[in-house]
Amino acid sequence: MKDLFDYCKFGDLNLNSRIIRTGLWESERESSGNLTPEIYNRYENIAASGVGLIITELISLYPRDAFSKYSHTPHFKRFVREFKDLTDLVHVYDVPIFAQLGFVQFNKHAEQNMRVEDLSIEDIRKIQTDFIITCQKIDYAGFDGVQIALGNYYFLTRFISPYFNKREDKYGGSTVNRLRIVLEMIKVIKQNTKLHINVRLNAFEIQSGGMTIDDTIEIAKLLEKHGVDSLQITRPRSPQFFSKDNDRTPSEFTSREIKKKNPLIEESEKIMENVNIPVIMGGGVNNQNQINNILNKSKIEFISMQRPFVADPTFLVEWELKGNGQSKCIMCNNCYWKKTSTCFFPRSCKDKF
Repeated sequence: MKDLFDYCKFGDLNLNSRIIRTGLWESERESSGNLTPEIYNRYENIAASGVGLIITELISLYPRDAFSKYSHTPHFKRFVREFKDLTDLVHVYDVPIFAQLGFVQFNKHAEQNMRVEDLSIEDIRKIQTDFIITCQKIDYAGFDGVQIALGNYYFLTRFISPYFNKREDKYGGSTVNRLRIVLEMIKVIKQNTKLHINVRLNAFEIQSGGMTIDDTIEIAKLLEKHGVDSLQITRPRSPQFFSKDNDRTPSEFTSREIKKKNPLIEESEKIMENVNIPVIMGGGVNNQNQINNILNKSKIEFISMQRPFVADPTFLVEWELKGNGQSKCIMCNNCYWKKTSTCFFPRSCKDKF
């Protein structure tokens, strides 16, 4: 039987568990650089907890992007130095760490929040160049990999979406054309760094005319063909997708019930059937029985968690010691919507749930 604390392989990497910590937003930063002592302490606590892989809070490609003012950015002079200290700290616990890289808005001089179809070829080359240069910095900083943000509604997500991308040149139209901006970047990144490349993808899009699961499968196959090493599957957030029925034991759930309560399982499995690289199922779980049940009643091998690590960076320690663990996170989503790495729900109130 599979267990969330299994030692396992993730491509060429060795993991201490099947749990992938994916970062949200950063909420603190020193004026002279990216990282505070509190940030180093948070990452050390997560690394020491028994996590398999850490993916950082978002590193925003552009400093004027539409994120929290505290988001990490590669434009600080001490970016490589500070993050090298961070990766060295995490590696003490034999935990690999990826840098999450993306942006929401592309701004050019007075033109703000440009649409995909408004970008010139020179603009596309600038985005690609900025990504490649930042990946080289990420490599120098000692990261094991990079996660390219193509999920949710980051700018490159809109680029690969038939709903948003209305271009009529070689960067629009067919799936491979819409993905071309990413495929060209991946080729150069693979040639010039040692990074494991992970791509975060929406399983599908909610809006009519957006990506379907079949589109995502086609994109996943193209990404693998062009050198991507792993995928993380996510979806736009909606409260009805995930059940809060977390008190039942594993024996009380059937495979059909699990997939009904978390449809992302079935979508992730469909993608897994079409690629030969690791696939992470992203989000929506917060207790030990639930995770082990998913692992043993589906093909899922790796599960991402975000909000539980915001509520308590060390919760996996107690889970491994006592079993049948339940996260303190009640999935209120305040940390997500307020774009912060801080839990806003009072701990005393959590004890009532």
